[in-house]
Amino acid sequence: MPRVKVLFVCLGNICRSPTAEGVLRTLAAREAPELALEVDSAGTAAYHVGQPPDPRTRAAAARRGYDLSALRARSLESADFERFDLILAMDRENLTALRRRAPAHTHERLRLFLEFAAGEAPEEVPDPYYGGPNGFEEVLDLVEAATRGLLAHLRQRPRAT
Repeated sequence: MPRVKVLFVCLGNICRSPTAEGVLRTLAAREAPELALEVDSAGTAAYHVGQPPDPRTRAAAARRGYDLSALRARSLESADFERFDLILAMDRENLTALRRRAPAHTHERLRLFLEFAAGEAPEEVPDPYYGGPNGFEEVLDLVEAATRGLLAHLRQRPRAT
């Protein structure tokens, strides 16, 4: 099966997108080891380049068994639009930023991450940065649901022969 490359994008790459990266890595290894995935995350802004995820993000993730300690924030690069098969934005503002920067032939790769969540999920993963600790738990709830939907979607992709 060909490797599928997934990039998660939020504003600063210290809360939502590294959470999604860590959750997908963990759940794919546990629940879909047959999938060949490359997973990364980036920010549309360069506020936190080189920094680890927010301590509250790391703590919330760790409570659920996700280790984000090795991740470091980076900015979206123009090469990412060619490198990744799916570029998943956490919210509409970042999706708009991606569409402005992406070459036209790559626009079909750009989607909102929560499109993969089943049921009555919101369209956007809210930014927990300025909120209370419950915001980080809500992000994890949404990310876990969307990740399971994404894994189901990826299992349905045509396989190369």
